[in-house]
Amino acid sequence: MLTDLASWLLVAAGATLSTLSLRQLESSWRDLRRLRAHRRAARSAIQKSRMDLLEVRNRAKLLEDTVASGTQAVEKVHQAISSTTFGLIDLLSRDDATRASARRARRNHDRKRRDLYQAVRTTNRALHVLAETLILDRAEKRVIEKRKKAP
Repeated sequence: MLTDLASWLLVAAGATLSTLSLRQLESSWRDLRRLRAHRRAARSAIQKSRMDLLEVRNRAKLLEDTVASGTQAVEKVHQAISSTTFGLIDLLSRDDATRASARRARRNHDRKRRDLYQAVRTTNRALHVLAETLILDRAEKRVIEKRKKAP
């Protein structure tokens, strides 16, 4: 009888320990799911900040390219108009003095036109570099700082 009681106590203790172990296992799995969800959220936030930074870079590059191609188009139209105008002056001039004066004016105009559009292109590139230095580098530093602070 005593051995039967001891056996039942051991079985009951085993069942109780098994139940406690299963509850602890379920709790551990729940904690692990929470931890994985937090890790995914943290990775998602880091990825979002990286994508935001990439979007800012792409927009800055798009803006620079838009200004560059727009400048090139305007320069070509300007050149076509001035070539047509100076060509007509040269064609319709009645004396050589007027032609010579128009040619000097055309050389001066073309030189100043080239200088003007070169200055626009240089300014565009400089503004892009400045924007990258001021805006993008600061944004990158913020992303790096957030990454260092994250557990």
